[in-house]
Amino acid sequence: MSGLAMMLRLRGAHVTGSDQSAGDMIERLDAAGIDVRVGPAMQSLPQETDLVIASAAIKPGHPEILAAQAKGIEWITYAEALGIAQSGMTAVSIAGTHGKSTTTAMTSWVGMRCGLDPSVIVGATCTQLGGGTRTGSPVIASGRLLDNPGILVCEACEFNRSFHQHRPTIGLINNIEEDHLDYYSSLDEIIQSFKEFAERLPAARVGGKLLIAEDGAHRRQVSAGLKCEVATFGFSPESDFQVLYDAATNKVGLLWNGYWIADWTNLMPGSHNALNAAAAAIINYWLGADWDDIARALSEFGGLDRRSQLLGSRTLARGEGKAEGKADARVQVYDDYAHHPTECEKTLRALRGAHNPKRLICVFQPHQHSRTRFLLEQFANSFSGADEVVVPHIYFVRDSEAEKTRVSAQDLVDRLLARGISACHIGSFDAITEYLEQHCQDGDLVVTMGAGPVNKIAQEFLARATVAHDHASSSVVSGQVA
Repeated sequence: MSGLAMMLRLRGAHVTGSDQSAGDMIERLDAAGIDVRVGPAMQSLPQETDLVIASAAIKPGHPEILAAQAKGIEWITYAEALGIAQSGMTAVSIAGTHGKSTTTAMTSWVGMRCGLDPSVIVGATCTQLGGGTRTGSPVIASGRLLDNPGILVCEACEFNRSFHQHRPTIGLINNIEEDHLDYYSSLDEIIQSFKEFAERLPAARVGGKLLIAEDGAHRRQVSAGLKCEVATFGFSPESDFQVLYDAATNKVGLLWNGYWIADWTNLMPGSHNALNAAAAAIINYWLGADWDDIARALSEFGGLDRRSQLLGSRTLARGEGKAEGKADARVQVYDDYAHHPTECEKTLRALRGAHNPKRLICVFQPHQHSRTRFLLEQFANSFSGADEVVVPHIYFVRDSEAEKTRVSAQDLVDRLLARGISACHIGSFDAITEYLEQHCQDGDLVVTMGAGPVNKIAQEFLARATVAHDHASSSVVSGQVA
């Protein structure tokens, strides 16, 4: 929503909005000239409103939707608005259970560096993109598709079948797994939904293309009978585009029908990011970029917020000195958006492989009670890469009050303990921050993980270092004055 709001603002529209709570994104919108009301839903709208756009979380009975209807003002969903924005453009829709934001940002960055000048909407903040959105050229600015309709790269979310509103020219399906089981009844229904997304791509003769993972995306079911061109990618030699990855060096290689075409070194660790980068490379080649330029751009991509993001490091005082066995503890602090079992497992594996910490402490906040309940056993199997897991209360969103009674954070902790994983439930963020303060050892890596505000724990943990430093400095000054 924020990305679309900024794009509309950049295109000259007067944009306002509302949200239930404040945060960093609200501040960024305000800085962009977009006034956002924060607090309980209002039953009135700005006088000059012509159109209301609502996120997937907003129900038709929301007070502001009712106010729009009472005034005869049209309202549409975010997905419908995005589909309209894609009309008449070379639209790229990035779909999959995991990796949408990272792959969208990678694809956009490469397009920018290769001179294609894409418009972009990413569901996360990426410094190299200047945020989460940009407005590019109305036509493709360079390459083999010069002067074709301009590029719009955006995420295609499967929740609520939102991506069925997209109007893409090129589509990516990175992976398909069970998720959003509060909406879908089964994996088969999810697969069918992705197939219907793929069916929205135009025929091959007018440029329609689907890139789909060779493994993990149920490609045979999804691609059967499609009119668009279909290509596969993955680690399997059976892939049209085979990806090679060396975890020790983070080097990625790409073969096309068995022939070497490009290689680069990822700055983001993990085999999953090798696949994300490969997808970004292939899409940009389809958009007219050259392989050498693509590889150079991917080697420069540094990541985006809340995706294995290094927030900082901190040294904790542990006593008078090493003679007492209380040496100071230096701790690295990361944050990640992972909130699905596969994402958790891959993120932990990548962090351990890249940094080899003495201990890896994961503060994981489950996102949604329904997701936690449906995928509880999968979550319990996803944390073997952590030495310790701390679980706060489940983040309550988009569920009924009744759903809250069906599963708890302690249920996950109990299953982790049964698997021999050190785990505990600490309800409040403040208590977890204090726990880390007392518990961390030299060489530890702490990662906060989840789609909710769990990153505030990491921020507070690091902020305490500044407070402690300021306090120590003032104490020295006082001593000198005295």
